Amino acid sequence: MPQSQECGRGGGDAGRAGSIIGGMTLTELRNIALGATDWLPDWLATVIILLLSALVAAIAYRFLFRILTRMVAGRDLFWRSLVDRGARPLRLVMIIIALGFGSAISPITPAEAAVLRQLMTVGVIVCIAWIAYTALYIWTTIHMRRFKLDAEDNLLARKHITQTRILMRVAKILIVILAIASVLMTFDAVRQYGVSLLASAGAAGIVAGIALQPVLKNLFAGIQLAITQPIRIDDALIVEGEWGNVEEITSTYVVIRVWDWRRLIIPLSYFIEKPFQNWTRENAELIGVVMLYLDHTAPVDRIRAEAERIAHASALWDRKVFNLAVTDFRERVMEVRVLISARNAPRAFDLRCEMREKLIGFIQAELPGALPRTREEIRAQSVGALAADLGERAGS
Repeated sequence: MPQSQECGRGGGDAGRAGSIIGGMTLTELRNIALGATDWLPDWLATVIILLLSALVAAIAYRFLFRILTRMVAGRDLFWRSLVDRGARPLRLVMIIIALGFGSAISPITPAEAAVLRQLMTVGVIVCIAWIAYTALYIWTTIHMRRFKLDAEDNLLARKHITQTRILMRVAKILIVILAIASVLMTFDAVRQYGVSLLASAGAAGIVAGIALQPVLKNLFAGIQLAITQPIRIDDALIVEGEWGNVEEITSTYVVIRVWDWRRLIIPLSYFIEKPFQNWTRENAELIGVVMLYLDHTAPVDRIRAEAERIAHASALWDRKVFNLAVTDFRERVMEVRVLISARNAPRAFDLRCEMREKLIGFIQAELPGALPRTREEIRAQSVGALAADLGERAGS
């Protein structure tokens, strides 16, 4: 055997003779593997051993997956989904572990073994982050299935869905950050550089903090929104003079679907720093307002009775609030306000339109004199009628 080959076959992890697998020490397994591949080049023997290790891991995974599937068959949806969706990262973890075992009995140098161990450590960290991400996704999906936004009273659904989506995005970011940090910490050079940077580069940290201020500002605003919930998914808001519903809340901005299907993009920090109107903060019920401007001689009692009849006949009214009152008396008109409630903002808007249309139709048909008129017009009509009457009398 060549000297280099003897060096390769004698190096690596031969010192771990205390490891016992299936009643056989790692050294004995290594000697068996080296004896079986003694006639092959080191690189080819290593490739064959690693491929066989991966194949054994894949076969073992199939048996383990069947066992786990049977174990969770009678459990809730979360565990069944976790086993199903976590199959690929679990298989990858088993293959990585098998490759680590294969590298320990392969004819490779200590330097090559160290590189392989480094890569396998990174792979395990990535798989753990993958499994954590999958578990988070499954839990949030199952949790949000319990709530329906299209329900009549969806306050509880909007509350939980908003909180879950924001916290899920924050958790995803944390998982990614922890995974990247863990990977970097496995490299000595990068770890030492990070420690020295944190210890001595305060100015760089300040500059980075200033540069990342908008991102961090919105990130912490998202956490605050998830906890305090001034807005929720499907809330009816008035922002920047626009009325619309909250369609999506991301980690940095909010998408508002305006009533005419336009989308208004607002940073998360806006809802912490500036005032806005939330029509569905505590519940979806709203009181609609209809303003009428009528002549001073308008019969308020008849108009009130007709408005009440319209309310009772409408399927949009929730039978809770109705009121008609004269709220102002101006020089030319009197102001009449109609209050009427509905279960949510869209129904309240439609109810206001219905009340307005039917009341003005009633007034035009039954009480035309109640419509606003100027006193000059009335006076001119009176003078004209008086002149015609005098002319008829003179002719007779």
